[in-house]
Amino acid sequence: MDKKSLEDVREFSPERFTKRMLFQKGESAAFVLNFVQGQALPPHKHPGTDLYLVVLEGSGTITVDGVNTEVAAQDTVWCGGDELFSFSNTGTTPARLYVVLSKVPDNRYVQDV
Repeated sequence: MDKKSLEDVREFSPERFTKRMLFQKGESAAFVLNFVQGQALPPHKHPGTDLYLVVLEGSGTITVDGVNTEVAAQDTVWCGGDELFSFSNTGTTPARLYVVLSKVPDNRYVQDV
C-alpha cells in the first residue's frame, strides 16, 4: 500500500499549470493538475489509454474532439485515449484535476465469436 495526500500536491504557479505525480505503477499513472484562472492544458491525446478525471475544486471547460463541456468540483469524466482532450480554467478560482491514465488491454474490443 502507498498513501499520499492530495493537499501535499496542491501547488499553483502563476506562469503555467502544475502537474504533480501521485503514483506511477506499471502502465498506469495518477496525478493532479493545478490551474490558476486562465491557465489551460493544450489539446493532446493518450493513445492506448483510458483517461479518468475528477474535478477536485474549481471549474472550467473540457474539450473532447471539439465539443466543449463545462465541469465543476465533484464532476467526473472518462474519455478514450484516441480522443483529442484539453482543459481550460474558465472559472474564477483555482481548479484542480485528479487524473488517472490506465493502459487499455490490447484485446479490449475483441469479442468472442
